[in-house]
Amino acid sequence: MTFDIPLLPPTTDVETKPVLKQLAVAHRYLALLDGKCAAIPNENILINTLALQEAKESSAIENIITTHDELYKSQLTNNLFNNAAAKEVSRYAEALKQAFQVIRKTKLIANKDIRGIQQYLEQNDAGYRKNPGTVLKNDKTGEVVYTPPQDHASIEKYMDNLVEFINEEEGSDLDPLIKMAIIHHRFETIHPFYDGNGRTGRIINILYLIKTDLLKLPVLYLSRYIIQHKADYYNLLQQIRATGDWEPWVLFILKGIEETSKQSLHLIEGIQKLMLQYKKRIRTELPKIYSQDLINNLFKHPYTKIEFLEEELKVTRQTAATYLNRLSSVGLLLKVKIGKSNFYINEPLFSLFKDGAPVQQTADPITTITK
Repeated sequence: MTFDIPLLPPTTDVETKPVLKQLAVAHRYLALLDGKCAAIPNENILINTLALQEAKESSAIENIITTHDELYKSQLTNNLFNNAAAKEVSRYAEALKQAFQVIRKTKLIANKDIRGIQQYLEQNDAGYRKNPGTVLKNDKTGEVVYTPPQDHASIEKYMDNLVEFINEEEGSDLDPLIKMAIIHHRFETIHPFYDGNGRTGRIINILYLIKTDLLKLPVLYLSRYIIQHKADYYNLLQQIRATGDWEPWVLFILKGIEETSKQSLHLIEGIQKLMLQYKKRIRTELPKIYSQDLINNLFKHPYTKIEFLEEELKVTRQTAATYLNRLSSVGLLLKVKIGKSNFYINEPLFSLFKDGAPVQQTADPITTITK
C-alpha cells in the first residue's frame, strides 16, 4: 500500500484521555530512572554497559543475533574474533555513544547527525535513498505491505519536516514522550535509507530523550520491549498508515517506556549492589589494592585485562597483573586465556546482563563465584 504522508505536526488530537493517563506513568518511571543513574559513581559504567544491551536487542529485531559472550569478546580486540553479528552490534553501541556525546552538547538532532549514525552502522556513505524500488514486505508471505516515498526530493522534504519537528520547542504543545512516539513512526514511515532504518530510528529515540533532558545518559533500551512485542510493533506502525488513529501506537510506546524504565532501574540497582559488594570484599580481603578507579574498571565491561587496568589506573604492567591475579585468587574475577592473552571476567556482572536483574534480589550474586 502507499500512504499519503501529511506533514508534521499531526492535525488530529493525539493527547487522548488514555494517552494522558499512561503518559503520567511513563514520566514517573523515566524520572526515577534518570535519578537512579546518579547513584553510579562513573557515568561510563552505564554508558558502556547499557549501550551494549540496547545494541544487542535493537540488532536482534533486524535478525542480527549474537550472544552476550560473543558480543563482549568482539569488543576486546579486532584481531581475535570474526563474528560478523557481534561486530555489527558493537558498531551500533559505538554509533549510539558517539551520537550521544554530540547531542548532549548541541541539544539538536540534525539531518547530518541522522545520516552520520546510519553511515557508521552500515559503513557506507550512501545517504538518503536516491533510487526507487524500496518496499517493505511481510517476512513470511513476501507480500508488499507498505511502499515508502520513492523519489529523493520527497525523502529530503519529509526528513526536513521531521527534523524541524524534532527540534521545535517553542510553539509545540505536545509532550516530549508523545512527540518521541510520533517521531519514531514518521522516521520508519519515511524509511529514508537503503539499510539500517530500524536501528537508526531506535537510536534517535534515545537521543531525543537526551535532547529534551528527560534522561542525562542513554540508559533506556526500548528495543527489549519492542522485540518482546515485535508483532504488535509492526502491526501498529502499519495501522496508523491505514486509519490515521495515533492512540494505539502512542499507548504502545508509552507503555514501552514504562516497562523498560522499570527493567533498567532493576539493572542499575543490580549493578549498584554488586559494586558495593565488591567494594566491601576488596576493602576487607585486599585493602592494599583498593581504589574507586579499580572498582570502576571492573564494572565498565564484564571482561578486563592487564592493559586496560594499566591504562586506566596509570600503574605499571606488573602492578596491573598483580591486582588482577589477586582479585582472581579470591574469586572476584575469573581468569581465562583467550588467544595469547589473559582476560579476567566479572562473572556476576556478566550474569546480570545475560539474565537480567529480578525485581527483588533475594540471593547475593557474589556467592555464586567459585573460589
